[in-house]
Amino acid sequence: MPEWLVLTLAMLAACAVVVVVTLVRDRRAPEDEDPSETPDVIEYMTMWIGVVYAIVLGLAIAGVWEARSAAQDHVQAEAAALHEITERVRVYPPDVRDRIRDDVNAYVGHVVTTEWQTMAEDGSVTDRGTELLKRVRVDVTDYEPRTDFEAQAYQPLVDQVTAADQARNARASSTGATMPGVVWFGLVIGGAATIGMVFALQIRRTPRELVLAGLFSALVAFLLFLIWDFDEPYSQGISASTDPFLRLFPHLGG
Repeated sequence: MPEWLVLTLAMLAACAVVVVVTLVRDRRAPEDEDPSETPDVIEYMTMWIGVVYAIVLGLAIAGVWEARSAAQDHVQAEAAALHEITERVRVYPPDVRDRIRDDVNAYVGHVVTTEWQTMAEDGSVTDRGTELLKRVRVDVTDYEPRTDFEAQAYQPLVDQVTAADQARNARASSTGATMPGVVWFGLVIGGAATIGMVFALQIRRTPRELVLAGLFSALVAFLLFLIWDFDEPYSQGISASTDPFLRLFPHLGG
């Protein structure tokens, strides 16, 4: 099911629940009930519950957004290091240069096709990707420079291989969910409590109150959906992408 449809259904469901509960409660309310008699302490508690929950939502959104940005940075660092390798090997003999470039292309092609899908579905990188990157490392480190010019390029190439490996490890460690289950429990329960406190104010079924209650519940549903969408940096709709690889290796985009 498309994520935009999930979001729409979640927001509509939240609105519908609040409106239906309000109408049912209003129909069953005593004849002599006076909404203006809501105790001041309930209004005070409702306000602070909303404030505290808003802070929690803001921190959760900031946390998952930071994790998503960090995941994209790992991809950018890995792609840049691999591209630098293909550029620096131009000082090597043609057979060595072509072999290293072919192995880098094989690794990048595997990442943007097979491994990325595995990360989204299983939350892990592939053994094949690890093997292909190891082959690039062997190509670079096992070559013995023959001239001073090649010797000057050797250590920077080794450093770029190390940078690519570190970025891959960081990418592998950030494939899972960011928010722990207990945090999700608190977010959902807190959202239900925040919306439920609306009824403590003896909301009636006037069009103005129903619209405000519906919009408020839809906003809470949207923010929870946003956190869920950012939660797994490589799996959901608003996720880290393979664009850094495709920009630096456009010939592998097909």
